[in-house]
Order: sequence, then structure tokens, then C-alpha cells
Amino acid sequence: MAAALLLAAAALAFFALRQNANLFYTPEVLAEKGLPAPGKDVKVGGWVEPGSLTYPGDGSEMVFTIIDNSPETITVSFTGIAPDLFREGQGVVAIGSFDAAGLFTARQLLAKHDENYQPRELRPLGAGPDQNAS
Repeated sequence: MAAALLLAAAALAFFALRQNANLFYTPEVLAEKGLPAPGKDVKVGGWVEPGSLTYPGDGSEMVFTIIDNSPETITVSFTGIAPDLFREGQGVVAIGSFDAAGLFTARQLLAKHDENYQPRELRPLGAGPDQNAS
């Protein structure tokens, strides 16, 4: 009886952890495995391709390309206010879904930074945007 309860608890834990894993798809993984079903909520991530950020229409929508270390890309459309750290060349994770044509529509953007990030307020006066205090 105890073994059956332990096995059931382990199975429940496994399925709960698998459903809540915070993994994201990179362009290379999507090219290998194929796109998820249209409308299915997923996370995609990589770097914002330099030169790809555009603001079509009235400027509330942005479109950009996510890249990784492969020739594959993901085109992302997002309407809203991007995080302060969001910019070309930086890491990003987008949460949303693909449409039937393969365009990813994000409902949330999470900007990532490297370990050298320092808030503007903590930089010494006169330091440029790419300089960090020691």
C-alpha cells in the first residue's frame, strides 16, 4: 500500500513539474521539431536581431526577429510597452502563440541581460551607456 502511494505521489510530481517547466523554444529547435499548433501558448527565446526592429502602423506594434546560433529565425509581433531592457542585440523571451502562417504574436516580453548589467542610476556620473563601474 505504501509503495503504491509513493509511486502515485512521484507520478503526480513528475507531471506537475513537466507542465510548469519554464523552457522556451529557440529558432533552431522550432526548425527541427516544427511549429506548435496555431494558438497554443508557448515561449520562444533568443537574441533580438540587430536591425530587425520595426514599428509598422501607428507605432504601438513592434515587429522584430529572434535569432540564435543557427540560420533559423522567428518573426515576432508585439503590441504594448516593451521592458526597459528590451533592445536589439539583447536576449529576449516572448510568451504568446503562432498563427497558421508562422508569425509569432507575443502577449508578453521578458528582456534578459548579461552579468555585466548595471542600472543607469548606479553608473558613475559621466560614464557612457556601455561602461560599468568597478
